[in-house]
Amino acid sequence: MKFSAEFLEEIRARIPVSQVVGARVKLRKTGREFSGLSPFNSEKTPSFTVNDQKGFYHDFSSGKHGDIFTFLMETEGLSFPEAVERLAGAAGVAMPARTREGEAREQKRAGLHDVLALAAKAFETTLHEPLGAKARGYLADRRIDPATQRLFGLGYSAPDRFALREALAAKGVDSAQMIEAGLLIHGEDIAVPYDRFRDRVMFPIHDRSGRVVAFGGRAMEAGAKAKYLNSPEGELFHKGGLLYNHHRARKAAHDKSELVVVEGYVDVIAMTQAGFAHTVAPLGTALTPEQCALLWTMAEEPILCFDGDKAGRKAAHRAIDTALPLIAPGKTLRFALLPEGQDPDDLVRSGGAPAIAEALGRARPLADMLFDRETEERAFDTPEKRAALERRLRELIGQIADDTLRRHYGLDMERRLSQFLGLGAPADTRPDRRERSFRGGRRTGFVDPGPRVGIAGQALAAQPRRLASRPREAPRELAILAVLIGHPSLIEPRIEDVAGVEFASPALSAFRDRLLSQPVEAFASAESLADTLAGAGLGPERERILALAAAMANWWCLRAEAEVSDAEHVLRQTLALQRSSGALNRELKLAEQALAADPTEQNLARLLDIKANLVDLADAEAAIEGFGSRSGRGSSPL
Repeated sequence: MKFSAEFLEEIRARIPVSQVVGARVKLRKTGREFSGLSPFNSEKTPSFTVNDQKGFYHDFSSGKHGDIFTFLMETEGLSFPEAVERLAGAAGVAMPARTREGEAREQKRAGLHDVLALAAKAFETTLHEPLGAKARGYLADRRIDPATQRLFGLGYSAPDRFALREALAAKGVDSAQMIEAGLLIHGEDIAVPYDRFRDRVMFPIHDRSGRVVAFGGRAMEAGAKAKYLNSPEGELFHKGGLLYNHHRARKAAHDKSELVVVEGYVDVIAMTQAGFAHTVAPLGTALTPEQCALLWTMAEEPILCFDGDKAGRKAAHRAIDTALPLIAPGKTLRFALLPEGQDPDDLVRSGGAPAIAEALGRARPLADMLFDRETEERAFDTPEKRAALERRLRELIGQIADDTLRRHYGLDMERRLSQFLGLGAPADTRPDRRERSFRGGRRTGFVDPGPRVGIAGQALAAQPRRLASRPREAPRELAILAVLIGHPSLIEPRIEDVAGVEFASPALSAFRDRLLSQPVEAFASAESLADTLAGAGLGPERERILALAAAMANWWCLRAEAEVSDAEHVLRQTLALQRSSGALNRELKLAEQALAADPTEQNLARLLDIKANLVDLADAEAAIEGFGSRSGRGSSPL
């Protein structure tokens, strides 16, 4: 259901963020904000802040940021509509009125939920009757005890063609509803619709709210055409958008900060019975993008646990292709491949919980699996095969939508490729050169093939290389931090701007995050901030940053004794340049990829225009550095 912006704002206006967060996090008032320990990471020094005036929370330890709805979704695994409904109730705001058409559809859906709940109860009853003896024997053989059978609502469908139809008809359910719920088979050539599920162990499938929306049935007859049979897709059931056991696993996954994904119903049940309640499964299909999104609402790195055979490995490879365009910082997958010939149920029975824990502990990151998939059981004994491998890896990495993650994957794959081909480390390991390796530029560590042919290639070869080498720690980033260290009164008014810009240097980025997480009282003066940073173990890094900044032309206006207005001017302009640089460099990567794939004059013109803008940006940065000279003190930097 869609909610209007006015409705959501009314809820936000009535419930402060600190009230929602305070129910889970112990908050301390610091100036105009609240601070506390992160609910997302284990930490000793508070890095979590809440601002009621601005209506958001920010966690510097994990980078998570959001409002009251996001907080419930992140901490309790609720969907957005579920979070809205809960907060609307707490705020005393009535949920939006629905249209007649919407109300009719909801009534229909509610009726189908009721029919499926009755069917689940009928199947469960049949399991425990004399007719269900064979099914109970099967479950006993699979070591699924009675308590677990009740937990998962397992049942049995009788062999008779009309057993369920008659049982539901006795409760007032008509055949049209049964057909709509996917319980009966019907058609023009079928005079009397009959039960879809017959002589099968029944596994109810639930939505995120725990309502039955479909069934999976495991055949008891050895010669059955389909060993497993699912309900058909319909009003309630879309198998690509659901996970088996989602509603039970959600809280356990949140509590453990871990989620395990297996391939089948019985695997989920065996894992749960062994103590791994945070386990789900897709519904008889390869993992879909929608299911990936569901997984990431429960854990940042779900572990896909596949059978130790060729089919399991193929399933893992399909999952890589599905996930690769979707992954981002805090959203990826890990892979646990079980011993040959064993699935999770087999491993539970042979080795118990310790064997499962050991297998999960060996789970490998997606990057490992991707590289292995492209290189295993193949020969790369010619330049052509090695070039094809490099191109293939570049194409795969190009699917990653997140710019920063795509860059890191490029660096990682180049390192792996160099080691795999026995080439050693790349000859030039400067970050800017290595970044280009898997985004369409020329590779380092290989013989340079020379400039591209054609007009576009000649123009590219003639481009100046003034932007090719950059210091490991850019002056802009040093200037931003030096201004804040010397003038901490500027931190709180600019905290969102400073937190939002991307730093290329991991060390400076980490210092920035720790700096912004200090209590508000530390920002009273440069001296109090220095003492606070020293107490937090950041004194040496503070001194290093100031020493590097002291070599810059504008050092005088970064120091604590400079006028705040001068320091603020440099900070404002430097932050603007940092944002512009990030955007232009992202555009540059896309333009390079487009030109590599299609070397037309139009794509070349776009690339040259972006490079010209980067040159202008470099000139603007030089002007800002010149702002520090005494002779240019009164002039505008732009």
